[in-house]
Amino acid sequence: MIMGYQKPAWLEALYTQKFFVGCSYHENAKKNEKNVFCLDCCTSICPHCLPSHRFHRLLQIRRYVYHDVVRMEDLQKLIDCSNVQAYTINSAKVVFIKKRPQNRQFKGSGNYCTSCDRSLQEPFIHCSLGCKVDFVLKHYKDLSPYLRTCNSLQLSPDFLIPQEMGDEEMTRSTVVDCDEPMSSCSGSSGSENNMSMSCTEIVRKRRSGWSTVCAKFMANSNNKVSDEDMATSMSRRKGIPHRSPLC
Repeated sequence: MIMGYQKPAWLEALYTQKFFVGCSYHENAKKNEKNVFCLDCCTSICPHCLPSHRFHRLLQIRRYVYHDVVRMEDLQKLIDCSNVQAYTINSAKVVFIKKRPQNRQFKGSGNYCTSCDRSLQEPFIHCSLGCKVDFVLKHYKDLSPYLRTCNSLQLSPDFLIPQEMGDEEMTRSTVVDCDEPMSSCSGSSGSENNMSMSCTEIVRKRRSGWSTVCAKFMANSNNKVSDEDMATSMSRRKGIPHRSPLC
């Protein structure tokens, strides 16, 4: 609550949740840092929690100079981010979530943040999302004109899912999504039915191998994939290394 006006639940949670800390539900798992925010549950989650939130709106949290940031492209779908200074990391513009106070005894000429006196570039007047929200609530008393309706929000393609996720953590949607094209394309012949059954077994293995088989299956106009292609895609091994001859 600020000045008697309430923020949306997801915005309040985004500002108060802790990120890049170990997930209590997956303490023994590798890469269990909480770097995803679920807008529907208003909580921070780790990559291993994704199967339980696969139909929810998800926002990836990143780290920049020891502070939590969000991609501008994703945040713009939820709230107006105009006049908030963005920074570029990995060719993507990001916005700080929380305030970054900076004590200054003397102010020179130029732009400064409306909340924390941080020096900014022209023409920005807010250094973070939190600074803008506080400014709007203080001066305009209403945040609703700046909020945007977003019914679907997915993680960016560069989000990495840990390879250590076992079969029990594979999402149910992965099996369904991959089985549906098989059943719709399969005919009444026994060979095609066997193909659908074999692909159902393969989907429970690593996603990397399964995506290769699916790509070959969809690219083949006859909807046939040889057993050799499947075996090669699912279990690729390097050849036995040979020592170089001694001089």
